[in-house]
Amino acid sequence: MTRRAVITGIGVLAPGGIGTTGFWDLISNGRTATGPITLFDPGPFRSRIAGEIDFDARRAGLTPLEIRCMDRAAQFAVVCTREAVRDSGLSTEQLQPHRTGVTIGTAVGCTMGLDAEYAVVSDSGQNWLVDHRNAAAQLFNYLVPSSLAAEVAWAVGAEGPVAVISTGCTSGLDAVGHGCDLIREGAADIVITGATDAPISPITVACFDALRATSANNEDPEHASRPFDRSRDGFVLAEGAAVFVVEELAHARRRGAHIYAEVSAHASRCNAYHMTGLRSDGREMAEAIRAVLARARIDAGDVDYVNAHGSGTKLNDRHETAAFKQALRARAYEVPVSSIKSMIGHSLGAIGSIELAACALIIEHDVIPPTANLHEPDPECDLDYVPIKPREQRVDTVLSVGSGFGGFQSAVLLKRVA
Repeated sequence: MTRRAVITGIGVLAPGGIGTTGFWDLISNGRTATGPITLFDPGPFRSRIAGEIDFDARRAGLTPLEIRCMDRAAQFAVVCTREAVRDSGLSTEQLQPHRTGVTIGTAVGCTMGLDAEYAVVSDSGQNWLVDHRNAAAQLFNYLVPSSLAAEVAWAVGAEGPVAVISTGCTSGLDAVGHGCDLIREGAADIVITGATDAPISPITVACFDALRATSANNEDPEHASRPFDRSRDGFVLAEGAAVFVVEELAHARRRGAHIYAEVSAHASRCNAYHMTGLRSDGREMAEAIRAVLARARIDAGDVDYVNAHGSGTKLNDRHETAAFKQALRARAYEVPVSSIKSMIGHSLGAIGSIELAACALIIEHDVIPPTANLHEPDPECDLDYVPIKPREQRVDTVLSVGSGFGGFQSAVLLKRVA
């Protein structure tokens, strides 16, 4: 019997949207949530804007001990996990520990904790040799990304396969893909899967400044993320997390669970070409799209909506447009495409899972979020990028794609379950 993986619970933390309901309200109405950086003084930097979350850990239900011991990225993951489990209707008694797995994606791990602790032990970088005895006891957990998956496993009592997936900005897609593979191969019946990143720290901002990959539109941060627009000048850094309860279909149906969508297939490719560069013809992403369609056993004409990576960099948006044309052929000019990064920014490894949450909710509500701030399309980005306003439309099959530094290209296909 073929085992199928379905989403039965969703938890989201995103700029402008605390919880899944707030997130959907923001993106389905085309509002933006990017603004000036407030988490530290951004004065010395070229790009001083970001998509920050108005996150109060206590109000979100974390204890003082959890707040003290967890990096912000881990806090996001645990809060989203609890929301997803509540949403799924599962109780602790229904989770069989050895049949429950965890796969969490992240691009930069516990960056904020590491950055803050290094500043302490080095006297803000003045001391080359540092004394580790001055560091916080939890510094080791900040150093090892596996701590993120461990925190989620502890939160639900999962004793099955547990892993962190870190493939740059495709981590959120690849973590969900790996989690669903665990279900299909029979290693687990339930997997808690998703991704988290809290990268808004001086070291991250400095790195992207050096690459000139982020927008410097500091005077108008609300409209700085402009995927596919002629005037775009880079992405807007953000933070966030999304976590799912994914179950084997028969398991979900036996308990009468609400099913958002089936994770029909996942595919990933690497261009082996350049750390940050992309070929103009979009070949690598096109190959990932063709592979995911083949695995799902559907044709390009069956795709009702495409969630674009749509980062807002000159190179990526043109590369992606070319990839859609290669992989989807004539359908590329017909199918609606949009980028929610236009509203919530780019949360690195977390964004793929946040976008999958959007895709599942699109199937749930039959509303396509727009590409905000798209007023003057780049002539080379000539597809239906759903500018400015949301669109009501029946959506049964969604393709979501991601592109990451290092040459990673990933695609996930979600389908409505009849």
